Amino acid sequence: MRPLTLSAYPSQSPLPWPPPHADGRRERAGTWPLKSDQVARFDALLHEIHPDAPRVDADRISQLARWLLGMPEAEARAVLDERLDRIDQLRAMINDRDWDCAEADCSRVRKLLAYLDQADNLIPDRVPLLGKLDDVVLLELAWPALAAEVDEYDDFCRYRNSEHPFGSGMTQRASWIRDRLAAMALVRHQMLVNESHYAESGRPATPFRVGG
Repeated sequence: MRPLTLSAYPSQSPLPWPPPHADGRRERAGTWPLKSDQVARFDALLHEIHPDAPRVDADRISQLARWLLGMPEAEARAVLDERLDRIDQLRAMINDRDWDCAEADCSRVRKLLAYLDQADNLIPDRVPLLGKLDDVVLLELAWPALAAEVDEYDDFCRYRNSEHPFGSGMTQRASWIRDRLAAMALVRHQMLVNESHYAESGRPATPFRVGG
């Protein structure tokens, strides 16, 4: 079962991902050099996780770094932390025995987490402020490939916490799906009733007659 709406980004608003420039020559994130071979591996990993993601190059990462460095530090850290907070949710999803994560989705998440768990990657974590920028870029651009599974898991967790279903994980998921389908059916029924009332209200109270 897929939710009615998906979170397109791991935060309330997307990062301002720059458009590609044919003559883009920036090759640094702040003072940190972005090596072409490492950028190529980063881009390849992103497209293993999400084949339809935009391409990543050093110039675009450099532009994003300049945007981040132009903010007050507290605001910049909030931009990073809002996205990095999703990492715990991803770990919980693939480790939750009550959740039947699709293998393809679990594989994508594991690849993502394997990169995030490295301290020395495209931009090492020790680089002030920008050390997590590459992690955030990977998380943001890969998110559309993960969003459906994450949103379903988030909804299941809310259901489990509020309704406390009994039984095994399979039984709990079955209860969740049954109740969500019932709720969706009720919404559709209410919509049909509302449309019917609207149609009825548009009819004249007495038949219209020509002549007499």
